[in-house]
Amino acid sequence: MSRPVIGIIGNRALLNETYPIHGGGTMNMCAVSHVAGGLPLIIPADPDLVSVEDLLDTCDGFLLTGGRPNVHPEEYGEEETEAHGTFDRARDRITLPLIRACVERGQPFLGICRGFQEVNVAMGGTLYAEIRELPGRMNHRMPPDGTLDEKFALRHAVRFTQGGVFHRLMGAEEVMTNTLHGQGIKQPGARIVVDGHAPDGTPEAIYVDGAPGFTLSVQWHPEWNAADDPVSRPLFTAFGQAAADWAAAKRAPVRKRA
Repeated sequence: MSRPVIGIIGNRALLNETYPIHGGGTMNMCAVSHVAGGLPLIIPADPDLVSVEDLLDTCDGFLLTGGRPNVHPEEYGEEETEAHGTFDRARDRITLPLIRACVERGQPFLGICRGFQEVNVAMGGTLYAEIRELPGRMNHRMPPDGTLDEKFALRHAVRFTQGGVFHRLMGAEEVMTNTLHGQGIKQPGARIVVDGHAPDGTPEAIYVDGAPGFTLSVQWHPEWNAADDPVSRPLFTAFGQAAADWAAAKRAPVRKRA
């Protein structure tokens, strides 16, 4: 049986500081292939190149990746400020309608970091421009120096709702995660359930209430060490199973009425 196709949202970058590309981190592809059991397919997040309809027809699930540019605050009714950082409006125009379409259809997605924030905005929520400037909040940003191991090291706990979706999936009410983000959820969107928080109250795990498909999203980066990390592995395994189920249903012959 063929593997489910997982569309990995790509990010714009400059190769050698001059040549524009759409790319994706190797660790995302390894997590999709080796843990989720999917066929990784990088998506150029640009509506001039792809349409939401094309993507829904081609892919069985979507990995909404992290990325340095932030969702433009115009998408949630706020003015742009210097604190909001850089943007990728083309990615906004692909991912936000894609998320809403997946929620409606039941097509699975897994949101990571920026992808987590995109899910909240797509459902009508808002974001803080800079978490570390809020009273009582810790600095959730990636350490500026060090190796990848040091940057992606486990840095704080996340506590899930007792008996909730993430608690049941992980088999633990509290887990340790990495943290590499500047922004975070201010107001949850309609139907967004915040199912896990950092010790400082920052939302870290969400899903869409009543959605017919897999909509789990996390603020940390589970793609790092996904095959061996006890938190990352069940997340990607469950996502891969949801994508496989979608693919199987798509291939199933439609029975004619007698």
